Amino acid sequence: MSNSTFEERLNPVKSILVSQPKPADPKSPYYALAKKYGIKIDFRPFIQVDPIAAKEFRKQKIDILKHTAIIFTSRNAVDHFFAICKDLKIEVPADMKYFCISEQTAYYLQKYIVVRKRKIFTGSKTAQDLIEILKKHKNEKYLFPCSNIRKEDIPAYLEENGYNYSEAVIYETVASDLSDLDDVTYDILAFYSPSGINSLLVNFPEFKQNNTRIAVFGPTTAKAAKDADLIIDIEAPQPNAPSMTGALELYIKKANNL
Repeated sequence: MSNSTFEERLNPVKSILVSQPKPADPKSPYYALAKKYGIKIDFRPFIQVDPIAAKEFRKQKIDILKHTAIIFTSRNAVDHFFAICKDLKIEVPADMKYFCISEQTAYYLQKYIVVRKRKIFTGSKTAQDLIEILKKHKNEKYLFPCSNIRKEDIPAYLEENGYNYSEAVIYETVASDLSDLDDVTYDILAFYSPSGINSLLVNFPEFKQNNTRIAVFGPTTAKAAKDADLIIDIEAPQPNAPSMTGALELYIKKANNL
């Protein structure tokens, strides 16, 4: 976006809609932002996660027990994997290995298994971190439970490097029903994923951006917004604003002449 376009669209901000669930943490930076600048910040998940029925899972012809290791990249994947196992009356063997994208995901496994008795391998945060661990365990037969919408990095790596693996779609990421927002306008809409952008367009195919500012987090979300011919006014992370709230604050200061 050119500087002239940016300046033309730089109007005061009084309201923001964040396309995510309301933060449970009372110390969320969003609450601090709202209080500091006297603006209204609402939260609404633009996407929802629906389980795949056992009947639909069976159509994928995947035998969970023929795998020696499971790759988890989210808590949603953990929940839906064990739900499918319960529906199919499958008891996951004690010697199953788990490869988790982060400590949080590995910790979440405790909801379903006795962690200290299991073999769990944990990345520090990113898919690339996890790939570095997978490189040392090429002889496993991996199961990758995922959504119908998922990133390419891990399955692409497994495929390109000749790993023995199966991909199992165990839940679906779908657009939430946002019809009640039809007559509601916000100065800024904040998006964290391409799925959020897609949900906006599914719910409001005639959406006209006009003076609504769009904030995006991450390059894939930015690409989805550009592909939808939306003008991106606020982009994070930036060197001086690594978080969405940081980027929003910089913008609010300029827009509200603070």
